[in-house]
Formats: sequence, structure tokens, C-alpha cells
Amino acid sequence: MGSREADARPAGGEEYNAGATTAARQAATVILLRGGDTQLEVLLVKRTPKARFMGGVWVFPGGAVEQSEGEDDAAHRKAAVRELHEEAGILLASPKELVKFSRWITPAEVKVRFDTHFFLAPLPPEQEPKVDGEECVDLGWFTPAGALEAHAREEIVLVFPTIKHLEQLGAYTTVAELLHATSGREVIAVQPRVVLEGGGGRVLLPGEPGY
Repeated sequence: MGSREADARPAGGEEYNAGATTAARQAATVILLRGGDTQLEVLLVKRTPKARFMGGVWVFPGGAVEQSEGEDDAAHRKAAVRELHEEAGILLASPKELVKFSRWITPAEVKVRFDTHFFLAPLPPEQEPKVDGEECVDLGWFTPAGALEAHAREEIVLVFPTIKHLEQLGAYTTVAELLHATSGREVIAVQPRVVLEGGGGRVLLPGEPGY
């Protein structure tokens, strides 16, 4: 499970699509941070193993944008705040607090697709996360490196986008450093490709050989 080849496969519940491309549903995710000027940690929640899509996987809190929330940046921010509250019990004072970090679009070769906007947010004072016990059944604070190491030891299950985000986050030592480096920067959408080989699929990022 911890090998690079295994990590580069589509996530559990992501079926290969040989037909017409499925439209990507708008989604939003929050990378919740704690540590301030000390060691950077991020929150991961464990999806219930009963879920058909990515059951038992550890993810950043997030989900699909509801139709009533719209389609623009404000809609993604509203959805991010709502999902963080629903999945981790954390209530942000305002969607404006969120810092854009990345945007990932599910490969066209996958049936269930999302256009996900990832945001950063520090843990609000005097709040502690808690899971609902239904959609999410566990949670943990990890350093980016610690989460990747736990995955390599098969203690938690991570999927490709989460792994790639943790690798990026590992370049920062503190929350303050991360927010200073990312606030106001341009976010460019990333859409991986799935390449079939040897009876399985491998995920390639833009710029990699064979993309």
C-alpha cells in the first residue's frame, strides 16, 4: 500500500470510464491547520468504511457544493465552511477567512469526477474537532510527514490527491509560514490523467512523462 506505484492508482470507488467524459461536480475542501508559530499539523478525518466512495480513507474535510450555494468562488467558500462544520464540528466565523491553496480536477478517465477547490484555515480558538460518527468515524492531527509515514506503515489509508497535498505542505514548518507563502497567490487547476498499463491504472500529473 505504501509503494509509489500503489499510491498512484485511482482512489477506492473511482471506476475507470471508457465512455463519454462525466461532468465534474463542484466541490470544496478545507485543510485545517494548527500549530501557529510552532510545528505545522493538519486535520484528517476517516470516512466510514461503509461508504461506497472512498470508504475507510483518511481525507481533509470536504464535499460537493450544493446547488443552492451557487457556482462561483463564494459558493466554494460557503460549501467549504459547511462541510468543515458537518464533518469535523468546526465553525469558521466567515468564508472570507479561507485561503485558496489549490484546485484539483478528477481525471477525465474516471466515472465519478469532482472539480475540488482546496482552502487553508487555522483552527479557531477554543474549538476542537469532532466527527459525526456516521459519514466520518475518526480523526487525527498529523504533521504532513507524519501522515505520509503512517500511510507507508499501513496505519491509515490515503489517496493520491491527499498524498500530493501532504507532500506540498511538508515544505512548510509552521502555520504562519504556510499562510504567508500562499495568501493571495494564483491557483492553477491540476487535472491528472489515468494511464492503463499492466492490467491496472496509473495517475500522471501535468509535466510528467507520458501525460
